Amino acid sequence: MAQITVIGSISTDFVVETKKLPMMGETVEGEVFRTSFGGKGANQAVASARLGAETTMLGAVGTDPFGNELLKNLEKNGINVNDVERVTHSSGSAFITLVDGDNSIIYVPGANGAYMPEMLDRVIEEEKVFQNSDLVLVQNETPVDTVEHLIRRCNEIGIPLLFNPAPARELHSSLIDQVTFLTPNETECSVLFPGEDIETVLAKYPNKLIVTLGSRGAVYHDGQEIQRIPSIKVEQVVDTTGAGDTFNGAFAFAYASGLNLHDSIRFGNIAAGLSIQKAGAQTGAPTLEQVKEHKDFEKEWDFK
Repeated sequence: MAQITVIGSISTDFVVETKKLPMMGETVEGEVFRTSFGGKGANQAVASARLGAETTMLGAVGTDPFGNELLKNLEKNGINVNDVERVTHSSGSAFITLVDGDNSIIYVPGANGAYMPEMLDRVIEEEKVFQNSDLVLVQNETPVDTVEHLIRRCNEIGIPLLFNPAPARELHSSLIDQVTFLTPNETECSVLFPGEDIETVLAKYPNKLIVTLGSRGAVYHDGQEIQRIPSIKVEQVVDTTGAGDTFNGAFAFAYASGLNLHDSIRFGNIAAGLSIQKAGAQTGAPTLEQVKEHKDFEKEWDFK
């Protein structure tokens, strides 16, 4: 069984569906309001766990009622939360506006911003979770010092690390060299590599840099040429929130389960395509059985 550790944000999503985004100073009428579980870290953990990975979550939630519910949700999805920290900050939150299936988001870190390097070190030194991990995932909704510390520690220990640099911020090239996979979208890629075209950057980081392109799939360089892997065809897009997280969690599961890089991206694209046909960042993440039912699933992909 694939063993995956996710370090990252655990948040509550407050979602409004409307036909029009308000301009500054304008009030518009919303059609639907709902709350759901989110946070890029939690989303990726749920995506991998739902597919069958033995998944451990590291991060922080508040001591407020939201924190209690966030932990219950992760446990319900079969995720180990024994080392999630409880802090005095409010639990993280995201305010999401949906218009015609596309989203805009305001993220409030709260407790997620309180997950410090020393908290991470306690787990590394006292537990075997890192040493037993097939792959570690992290995103940018965790403090920059903690992310950079994690990259260095994983490199020291020899544990493969997938870094999803979202939301985008600068990253020193020495740290890029230490990660196993880097998975920005197009916008995040332009922040990481300002002034450089995507083909040049892909060639610079073969079999490491995977750029997700939304409805156009994903691209990477295999050391010889650029490989373009299309997304699956989707009849109706319901909610794109969490699609990138589902891709990362599914890619991690596939790679940790023994698929090669190319097929792991294909698998991630299937899972992401299925996720946008349901509402919610986590509720749309498919099970392995649902992915297997899709026509693009290859029967030779043997998941135990």
